[in-house]
Amino acid sequence: MSSHLLSVDSLSRDDVDHLMRVAARMEPIAQRRKVTRVLEGAVLGNLFFEASTRTRVSFHAAFCRLGGSVCDTTGFTFSSMAKGESLYDTSRVMSGYCDAIVMRHPEQGSVAEFAKATKVPVINGGDGPGEHPSQALLDLYTIDKEFARRGKTLAGAHVLLTGDLKYGRTVHSLIKLLSLYAPMGLTLVSPPGLEMPRHLIDLVASRGHRVETRESLASDFADVDVVYTTRIQKERFTAEMSEGFSLSRDYTVDKAFLDGRCNDHTIVMHPLPRDSRPEANDLDVDLNGDPRLAIFRQTDNGIPVRMAIFATLLQVEDLVEQDLRDVRWFVPATVGVDDARD
Repeated sequence: MSSHLLSVDSLSRDDVDHLMRVAARMEPIAQRRKVTRVLEGAVLGNLFFEASTRTRVSFHAAFCRLGGSVCDTTGFTFSSMAKGESLYDTSRVMSGYCDAIVMRHPEQGSVAEFAKATKVPVINGGDGPGEHPSQALLDLYTIDKEFARRGKTLAGAHVLLTGDLKYGRTVHSLIKLLSLYAPMGLTLVSPPGLEMPRHLIDLVASRGHRVETRESLASDFADVDVVYTTRIQKERFTAEMSEGFSLSRDYTVDKAFLDGRCNDHTIVMHPLPRDSRPEANDLDVDLNGDPRLAIFRQTDNGIPVRMAIFATLLQVEDLVEQDLRDVRWFVPATVGVDDARD
């Protein structure tokens, strides 16, 4: 694994497997059963120049769970970039303050440019419509855990990716990550104009995977193991695309779709946030409480995975277990009111 995490492209299959193993070892800490201070004294720079709640807080919490502290910057308004400072200058300055940096930026390629100015580990927290490597890693970790409970493996799996496949950076990273594993089936469904970039389809196909595109969800998906859906990224639309755009129910993942076209064991995932407004036709709230809905298990998994990323980049992954102790505060048996116990 390189000194930064900017793209899934920098990860080999061995790198990914290592991160998955380290994440599993982080579970007792992420689940608030154990405490470690292995990063005590280390400082994370959390630089988010684009709106974020889950990713920013997840990285923050993961670093704190390892015993580190965090400095946050959110939005251009509150940064020196509003005064014209370059990415290079910002990178060099922040590197003098921090031991690791997570950055989200609305422009594709900006995080890689930022990383050129420093040897401090930089993690891409999302660069416009580009990539979101840590999200893809936690998605893969979630799929692996969900499959393990059912005695399945990734080999031969059938994954449906639907929604905004053009601007949805999470699916760009995920499809490349899945392509590192044994051949599987990948079905792509998106509204017209929001298709998966051709170069990504060609990459996955070149690695021996079966890739199929369909026009809508109005067909049989009984053999699908995972439905991964994303909201429409209207904030990235051109003015021409925005004019008159609307999403029909043909692209909605809801209980009727899951019951009528999928199977009893199909896993439903979403990188969040989902657009819960009825007219959005995103992932429907009528699936709340359905055991097939894995979105909250998915977000929970972001903590051990991001802990594993920090521990690996800062080279303390083998020290964590030597530094564990029991928590001293009250921890509920489940986090959400409707969470099922495993």
